[in-house]
Amino acid sequence: MIKKKTPAWMALTLGASLSLGFGQATAQEQVVKIGHVGPLTGNIAHLGKDNENGVRLALEEYQAKGLSIGGKKIKFELVAEDDQADPKTGNIVAQRLVDAGVKGVVGHLNSGTSIPASRIYNDAGIPMVSPSSTNPKLTQQGFAYIFRTMTNDIQQGSVLGKYATTKLGKKVSIIDDRTAYGQGLADEVEKGVKASGGTVSAREFTTNQSTDFMAILTKVKMQNPDVVIYTGMDAQGGPMLKQMRALGIGAKFMTGDGGCTLDFIKLAGDAMSDKAFCSQAGLPLDQLADKTFRDRYKKRFGIEVQVYAPYAYDAASAIVEAMKAAGSVEPAKYLPALKKVAFKGAGGDVAFDDKGDVKGGAVTVYQFKGGQWESLK
Repeated sequence: MIKKKTPAWMALTLGASLSLGFGQATAQEQVVKIGHVGPLTGNIAHLGKDNENGVRLALEEYQAKGLSIGGKKIKFELVAEDDQADPKTGNIVAQRLVDAGVKGVVGHLNSGTSIPASRIYNDAGIPMVSPSSTNPKLTQQGFAYIFRTMTNDIQQGSVLGKYATTKLGKKVSIIDDRTAYGQGLADEVEKGVKASGGTVSAREFTTNQSTDFMAILTKVKMQNPDVVIYTGMDAQGGPMLKQMRALGIGAKFMTGDGGCTLDFIKLAGDAMSDKAFCSQAGLPLDQLADKTFRDRYKKRFGIEVQVYAPYAYDAASAIVEAMKAAGSVEPAKYLPALKKVAFKGAGGDVAFDDKGDVKGGAVTVYQFKGGQWESLK
């Protein structure tokens, strides 16, 4: 048997960060460290890497322009940390970035790690911009240094619940993964279902490490729902759909942005059909404001965008644009400019409201057709 070589990025551990400078700095350049945090190991490492790639692409492209801020030529250094999608680990690596002297942070991917880590960044006076943490609580804490470039779950949950009830069936069962993201989105989905005249026939939960869902799905089957909605990540959602079909549950299946991925399709295998739906907080990749983003991303990294890379790119860009506007890389000096930033990013217009949420965020519903997720107009 030939043993496959583990990619270098998969080898990251809690004890080691990845610091990536874009070429060698000269004596006339000011090195500016930008942090990124996401799960780079574990069952959703592909999503963490997608985010990191988005940040790297933004910084490399700014670097290639010969950027100067405050009269000094800037040399960016990306400091990447692996939080393993674990809140405790997230706090440890957040403090590590603070100690490393980063001037801004893009991340974390998961709401469950972003929410506790946000206090660490805020207390240290370092802006954090998440491209993918959608739990409303993140920006409801009143922290001045916390932002996000992704629509929150209040809007996404409402869309999921309303679409399920008005388009797919009135009787809905909801399963979540009990993370801050999954449970928070499930709560908003339930509100959306009820507000649209539907009924929630079952409300079950699993964990973000589970692989066997038969007991939960047996309970769901007894309720004979029209629609099953799972709010969690693709690592559980794909196998869950496969097990649903194995149990003879013919209900339509929906999942949120954490499952609206290429890997979900691979994991669900032959259980995928036109009865599978998902939503993403954001525009379809073929409708991005930056029409060349996907091609540039694929050319640079040799892979397709998963989900959040455009919004990670925009998060990094927001930090840099604020630095440019303020003429300073120091967080306390560029924070006011970050609050007022307004530009057209990869995913659309980027500007923040008074809580730090992106203004005018979109939500898109997809259906599985022709071997891929196809956006519904």
